[in-house]
Amino acid sequence: MKKLIGLVLLLFLNQVVFGQKIVTVKDCENIFLENNLVLLASHYNIDASKALIIQARIWDNPTFTADLNAYNPEKEKYFYNGSQGAKSFGIEQLIYLGGKKRNEVKLAQATAKQTELEFDELLRTLKFQLRKSFYTVYFNSKNLETIDRQLSHIEDLISSYSVQTQKGNLPLKDLVRLQSLFLNFKNDRIEVVNSTIEEQANLKLLLNESENVVPTLTDIDFEKYTKEISLDAKVLENIAIESRPDYLQQQKNIEINELNIKYQKSLAIPDLTLGLAYAQRGGAFHNQKNVTLGIPLPLWNKNKGNIQVAKALLEQSKLEKQAFDLQLQTEIASNWNKWNESRKNYQLLNPKINADFEMVYKGILENFQKRNISLLEFTDFMESYNQAAIQMNELKKKLVLSGEEFNSTINKDLF
Repeated sequence: MKKLIGLVLLLFLNQVVFGQKIVTVKDCENIFLENNLVLLASHYNIDASKALIIQARIWDNPTFTADLNAYNPEKEKYFYNGSQGAKSFGIEQLIYLGGKKRNEVKLAQATAKQTELEFDELLRTLKFQLRKSFYTVYFNSKNLETIDRQLSHIEDLISSYSVQTQKGNLPLKDLVRLQSLFLNFKNDRIEVVNSTIEEQANLKLLLNESENVVPTLTDIDFEKYTKEISLDAKVLENIAIESRPDYLQQQKNIEINELNIKYQKSLAIPDLTLGLAYAQRGGAFHNQKNVTLGIPLPLWNKNKGNIQVAKALLEQSKLEKQAFDLQLQTEIASNWNKWNESRKNYQLLNPKINADFEMVYKGILENFQKRNISLLEFTDFMESYNQAAIQMNELKKKLVLSGEEFNSTINKDLF
């Protein structure tokens, strides 16, 4: 039983350590889709736009009228509406002509689809922000591990040098040089920490989490960003055209403006008012029953202004789509070049370079502790090692982030 409890605690600590949640990028995305408040709120826009389709299908209510006698001066009676009195009733219904309702429903359906595309575009944008923050925090943590390990070694050296300096066994300048190196590394660490704090805040905001997120990345997941992809601009452009919500929005804008022109033209066609009327004594006959018809005469208001506005908006949306076509082509080529350049730079690194660096680092540290190398040589190496280790990690980060940016550009996970 004790072994079982210990195993459960171990598994729990592997997932949550001091208020920190260890997650993969897929875990992050699942939490994001379930908890992100902006996405949850945006869903209501879709529901509202679908409700407008229902409203567009509904006809106006019929109108009921009644005319009752208030005072009969001959009989000197109020509300004399019996069999010898006078009253009349009528009911009228507006009948839409020119396909108004059909055009209104189509326009509402297209607008609802546009709202869904706006949600998809929001999702694409936030998903890229999520991955950017996730990988930035991950690689920053690797930089912090490197810097903290060196700070620990230097701090130990400073402690021992302080004792020896006080005893007069070592010169003060050596202690000052170590302290200067320590401060340089501390400044490097502050920059990384500030960047991490900002990106960690973005992660918690996107995930609606109060705990710090600890990203993890396997070698297999990283290696997929290094695979070679040939640039077939037309194929990639077709992928983006089919899947990018903002491009589909441009097409939908044109469709909406075309439907709006039809709708505005149909509004210029007058509608028919059809009704039934009953008059007890007010007509040519007693208890007269009539059919009523009414239609406006389109003499002055033919909705010309709104039709011209709709046509202007259509031309504007066509030009905006042409501009977006060019922007999309440029964006695909630019982001592909950035990723490919990052991939080439990373592949120039010797696969064994990390192992060689670690071996040299340990050797230099041991030789310095044995006084086989000078303090100047040791501090120069530490600065060079720190810069090289961080630069190698930055190459990896740029490769992953450029790959994710390219994924977002075509809205498809190529990596």
